[in-house]
Amino acid sequence: MPTPDYETEIGESHMFDPSSLGRTAHKRSVYFNFRSVSEPFHRLAPGVLVSATIAMAATFISDHHGGPTLLYALLVGIAFHFLSKGSAASAGIEFSARTILRIGVALLGARISAGQIAELGFMPVTLVLCGVATTILLGRYLAGPLGLSKSFGVLTGGAVAICGASAALAISAVLPQSKDHERDTLFTVIAVTLFSTMAMIFYPLLVRALMLDDRAAGILLGGTIHDVAQVVGAGHLISERAAVVATYVKLLRVAMLMPAVMAIIYAFGKAGSGNVSRTPVLPFFLVAFAFLAILNSFSFIPGFAVEPISSASRWCLVCAISALGMKTSIEELSKVGWRPLILMAAETVFILVLVLTAITLERERSAAIHAPNSQVGSMPVPSGKMSLFAGAPTAGAQQAHFC
Repeated sequence: MPTPDYETEIGESHMFDPSSLGRTAHKRSVYFNFRSVSEPFHRLAPGVLVSATIAMAATFISDHHGGPTLLYALLVGIAFHFLSKGSAASAGIEFSARTILRIGVALLGARISAGQIAELGFMPVTLVLCGVATTILLGRYLAGPLGLSKSFGVLTGGAVAICGASAALAISAVLPQSKDHERDTLFTVIAVTLFSTMAMIFYPLLVRALMLDDRAAGILLGGTIHDVAQVVGAGHLISERAAVVATYVKLLRVAMLMPAVMAIIYAFGKAGSGNVSRTPVLPFFLVAFAFLAILNSFSFIPGFAVEPISSASRWCLVCAISALGMKTSIEELSKVGWRPLILMAAETVFILVLVLTAITLERERSAAIHAPNSQVGSMPVPSGKMSLFAGAPTAGAQQAHFC
């Protein structure tokens, strides 16, 4: 048996193997692919966790002591403003304020259905359409004389006309990003929550003073109060039936969020491009909103799934407002001044007067129709028979936590 050559064995053992290069490259590619997936997670996780923690704290306070969850989340978030500048949490806070916000708005579509809109009848639907359009236009054209930007006027008008803080966040996501954009958004959220809470307290007193029936009371509350939670609360201060009517009218206003945002995208897309018209791009979250609303209209979303989706939307919005609060400086917020408050107060009074006028005209028309019957001694038609909501399920009022 030949003696092995030691030098030959050593040389062969260190010969280049082409397959080893492929194995090494594969290991490195797997390693870098893992890093590419995990790195964004590690970069975003601290800020998202902070936002979620503030959201949970705000929800706990609201559940145990009352009050608007979004406002609590905003105020607690402002106290942690220092985390948004140059910290490990800053990237996740930005992600929560933008991406999670849009997810929450998209999931709102699961609360809307064509059946809810059809149950309202002609007058409330027409009233809501006119109210949303005219209030946004009022904000747009009243902002100039007050020395405010037209985008701020559209932002506040949309928040007052549609669904308060959630509408402000959705509209803010598609408006031009100016240097005061985030400050204006936060101010709008704070102010619209304040006005909504005041309306929840005083509007039921107005209903009693005007001696409105349950249907008219529901139309007034649902057509004027800014946030859904306050609409439901004010409705129950009148009656269960008034709360049901108010909730459905309010959900119709929420359904106007998609067409309103589309119109804003188009208007600012045209204006922002100078003389050259460009086609506005429809955001994905708006498409998802419409898709979920269509699915719910055709009952493709099971009844047991609507509430979890609504809860997920709620959590996303609370988490987003927590992040927006952390991005807000009190010093910058104090520079807004009194003019935005005047603008939002004017928008609030305008939509109240508009809805009251429509209710008054409908009452006079109804009285004129039934006047001949009363003159011949017949029984007057009870106000409840005028309602299109007779037999409507009271569970409708439970669908909304807030918008």
